[in-house]
Formats: sequence, structure tokens, C-alpha cells
Amino acid sequence: MYRKEESTPIPPSNFELPFEGKLSEDNRWVIMADLIPWTEFEDEYSSGFSADMGAPAKSFRMALGALIIKEKLGITDRETVEQIKENPYLQYFIGMSSYSNETPFDASMLVHFRERISAELVNNINQQMVKKMLDKTSRLALKKKTEDPLYETLRERGLEEPALSPEKEDHPPKNRGKLILDATCAPGDISYPTDLNLLNQARKQTERIIDWLYEQIKGTLEKKPRTYREIARIDYLEVAKKRRVSQKDRRKAIRKQLQYIKRNLSYIDQLIVVGASLEHLTNRQYKMLLVVAEVYRQQLWLYENKKQSIDDRIVSLSQPHIRPIVRGKAGKAVEFGAKLSASYNDYYAFLDHISWDNFNESGDLKAQVESFKNYTGYYPESVHVDKIYRTRENRAWCKERGIRISGVPLGRPPKNVSQEKKKQALQDERIRNCIEGKFGQAKRRFSLSRVMAKLPHTSLTVIAITFLVMNLSTHLSRVFCAFLCLFFQNRPFLAIDIIERYDFAIYRQQKLIFDLA
Repeated sequence: MYRKEESTPIPPSNFELPFEGKLSEDNRWVIMADLIPWTEFEDEYSSGFSADMGAPAKSFRMALGALIIKEKLGITDRETVEQIKENPYLQYFIGMSSYSNETPFDASMLVHFRERISAELVNNINQQMVKKMLDKTSRLALKKKTEDPLYETLRERGLEEPALSPEKEDHPPKNRGKLILDATCAPGDISYPTDLNLLNQARKQTERIIDWLYEQIKGTLEKKPRTYREIARIDYLEVAKKRRVSQKDRRKAIRKQLQYIKRNLSYIDQLIVVGASLEHLTNRQYKMLLVVAEVYRQQLWLYENKKQSIDDRIVSLSQPHIRPIVRGKAGKAVEFGAKLSASYNDYYAFLDHISWDNFNESGDLKAQVESFKNYTGYYPESVHVDKIYRTRENRAWCKERGIRISGVPLGRPPKNVSQEKKKQALQDERIRNCIEGKFGQAKRRFSLSRVMAKLPHTSLTVIAITFLVMNLSTHLSRVFCAFLCLFFQNRPFLAIDIIERYDFAIYRQQKLIFDLA
């Protein structure tokens, strides 16, 4: 049951504390709480609950806020609950009206939060949040143009930013902005899979299932089926402990493990015929039995046909949805996780396409450009991508819409290349580095390098939350950098000197963001 509270958001000054004092309005959690559109998506979240049955569910702000806190701080579920218990700013962030020394929910509730909040919902929140920030920035830009005395001094010196001129405001260009596209992989939390290790784990699971089924009909059979588990483990360790294993020894060890699994699966069928029932197995045990049977089928086919790959190959028994993603990167030719396609625009990154199966990211270019148009109202002036995106079809599609695609044209390169074209190609590659930096930030600072969630849908939610928190962190970093403008607030002569030497657009952008905060 979900109870929607008809109340306006509580300002930080009204948050009740057990001691004297008030929450600071320039705290990062207070700033982020004001940026996220909590109420706009609450109806979509509450639609999955009954109106009059069940215990009252936690609010949407509490559920999403807890996931954001976990990702932002890079901590576990239990540590997240402890941090919320100890920090009044975190309690305000998740929508509480007063400080409480009790935990607002159990740590296991974060699993349910990830199940209830889909990746699609998080992406919609991310887009709406970024749009809100950009709209406020643009509105304040027009206001500051007429009110700030520094702009008047710049106009007198002819240093005004051309993008703010009235001519371009009245007649906006058809295509505007730069769109950067790329794809990456979010590895799951699994050990590096090998055929021998996978078969050894599958054999152990069949032995546990045999033990469980035999307990049901212990008095019916005279003897328990012999599984040779000790001999099978010795055969596995004999090869697994070797530093270097020949192909002949590896195939021999795989053949032995396949025989053990085949014998165990036949014992399970016999126990079912005698009287054991699979209904007494837990959901996890029954799912594991199905996964083991599929692993045996795939590995037997690979062994008999001497192949190295097969469709929908299972590489983890606990997470059978994970697939190997061949990317051809230095140091990591193959990664095991979800492949995602992302876009980057105006310092913010968006998750556009995600799948557990490998796909060609060049097929996403049209959908990503159309999504950019639906989001902004116009096509981008240029699209910056790597070589795999520059197909003939994509080039022709972009040319019809007046979009310049980065990279050299197809065909034999000309003998004499002008310096402008060389400079343009170099500049395009520099611009494309922005999204590579975003991927590095998501993997080094946040949890995209190792997704700890185990279920397929909760893993997608965690990946989407990473992009949302990364955009929040980007906005906060720009706000903190804007504090430099305080130094120039009453010193316009110093600001003008820096603008003449560097770039007015950087100063204007940071100053507007500071005024927003």
C-alpha cells in the first residue's frame, strides 16, 4: 500500500533538530535535494502499489534518495542506513521532516527500492533534472545580461559573448550544440570465468541438489547415489593448481567434469522417478538446477565441436544473465557485464541504450540524435563519434539533416590536406575525449567498474543511478568552481583582464551557476 502525502517540500530552515540550529542552505545535500524532481515522478512510482492493501510503503523520495546516497558515497547497503541514521542532512535529503536517532528502514529495503525503481524511470528523472538546471541557467543568463554592471563594461570594450547577442536570440540556427556518443561495458561482480572452473561449480551444485532430494526419500532407497565428489575434486585441483596447463590436459579435465555432471543429472532424474519432488526445492535451488543443465549442454557442445564460442553463453552460475562482451580494448579484450550506449552534451551524460547482449553501437546513432532533438528542440550541429559509428548509412543520414559527423571522409585520403581540416579533425578528437572522461569518472569514482547488484533488473537500476549521481556531482563541482567569481564580484577590472586573456564564456558560465546556487 502506498500513501501519498499531500504536502509541499520542507525548506531546510524548517527541519527540526534536537539541538539549537538550522540546516545550512548551501550544503551539498540541500542543493541536490532542490534539483531532483521528486513530486513529478511519484505517481509513476506509486502506481505499482495497492491503494488499500498491505503495509504502508516508503515514499518515493526516501527510496530514490537512499539509492542516490549509496552511490554518491560509494558504500554498502548497511553502511548507507547507518549514515542516514547519523546525519541530519541525509535525513532531510530523503524527505524526513525532523531528526531521528532511529533507522528509517532496514538495510534489506534497498534491495526492494532497486526492484521498484526501474532504469527507465531513473533515466527520465535524470533528463528532467538536467533540463531544469539548464533552463535555470539560460533564464538567468538573459537576466544578468541587463543587470550586471560587468556586462555593460564588456559591451563598451567589445568583449561581449556573441552567443548572447540579440540577433542570434531572435534567429536561432537550425542546428546547435555538439553531441558526443560512445559505448562501454559495466562489468558485473563475478570471477573471471573459465570452462573448467564453471564446470566444477556446476558439479558442486548438482551434488547439493542430490543431497537435498535424497533426504526426502531416505527410507525408500537402500543406498545414496554415489557422486564421486572427492575424486572429482582431486581431478579438478590437479589441473587448476598448475601454473601452465597444456591444451591436452585441459580438455581431459573438462571431459572428466562433464562426465561427473552427466552422472549427477541422471541421478537427479532417478530420484524424481523414485518419489522425490522438485516442488520441495527452493526457488534458488530450482533455478540453479536449470542453469546447471544449460551450462552442461553448452560446454558439451563446445567440447565435442572444439569451439570457443556459443550463442547466449553462460559465464556465471549465480548471474546467468551476464554475457561476455568482446570490445578489443588494450588489457581487457573481453569484459563480462552489461553493454551500454551513452551520449554527452553540455557537461552532462545520459544513458540511452543498455543490454546484456553484445550489440553494434553504430545502430544507436539515429535514435540518439532523434532523442537529442526531442530533448532540445533542434538537431546538433555536429556529432562526435569514433570510427565504428562512421558508416555510410549514418553519414548519409546526418548529411540529410545538416549534421556534421566527425572524422575523415570515406575513400582514399587526398594528397594535399589543408591545415584547417587537420585542425578540425584534431579538435573533434579532443571534444570526443569528454565522454571518455565521463566513463572514467563513472568507473573510478563511482560503481560502474563493478556492479555489485546480482539481479538483472536491479543491476540496470544501479547503472542508471550512476549516471544520475554523476550529473549531480558535475553540477556541484561547477557550483564550487564558481566560488572563484566571488573574488571578482567587486573587482571587475581583474575579471575583464582575465576575460581578455582567456575566455569570457567560461567566466560567464561559472558566474551564472554560482548565482543559481
